[in-house]
Amino acid sequence: MGMPYSEKVIEYFKNPKNVGKIEDADGKAKEGSPACGDMVQVYIKVDKETQTITDIKFESYGCASNIATGSIITEMAKGKTIEEAKQITWQDAADELGGLPPVKAHCSVLAIDGLRAAIQNYEEKHGLLKDQKPTTVEIVEDRLKRVMNPMTGLDVIKTDLIHDISVEDGVVTIYVDLDEDHQFANAIKEDIKEKIEPLWDVQRVEVHFGE
Repeated sequence: MGMPYSEKVIEYFKNPKNVGKIEDADGKAKEGSPACGDMVQVYIKVDKETQTITDIKFESYGCASNIATGSIITEMAKGKTIEEAKQITWQDAADELGGLPPVKAHCSVLAIDGLRAAIQNYEEKHGLLKDQKPTTVEIVEDRLKRVMNPMTGLDVIKTDLIHDISVEDGVVTIYVDLDEDHQFANAIKEDIKEKIEPLWDVQRVEVHFGE
């Protein structure tokens, strides 16, 4: 039986590019979860005059396809404007790698989602999004669908871990159905804040634990 991966996937898996963390990133995002098998975190630095991505790095947890696609999208996005980088698709990434096994196509989707979310994070923090709408409970809930429940590998909304959300005068308050001393409580809290704080009109995010 032949190797299911192309030579380029194997090369980028063995020798990935742009691996690491940018401490003072202008935009960052995490997609996926180790609990469900694959995760990628993307960090970008952007030249504010030209809106060009001057540096980009990623951290990955997962299989060869996950690491290879995280690596290839950073190379494809570096040097492009944020508008150009938004146009990179998962198919572009897969094609650049010489194809992926069908069962691993989601890895390229995950990497592209991470890139686009990092760009969105940058745009939100710098007030660059067009047609900004006031933050609502529905918007917060949609964001929380990207926060994983480490105990299940599914998001905190789908697993009913969030039992109440309120938005008032720039303060978002989220109630989590979990003891505050639970081993995953702090990680969930930080992930929630990372997803909600960049919203343009949010001044503070409060996360409360307990029933």
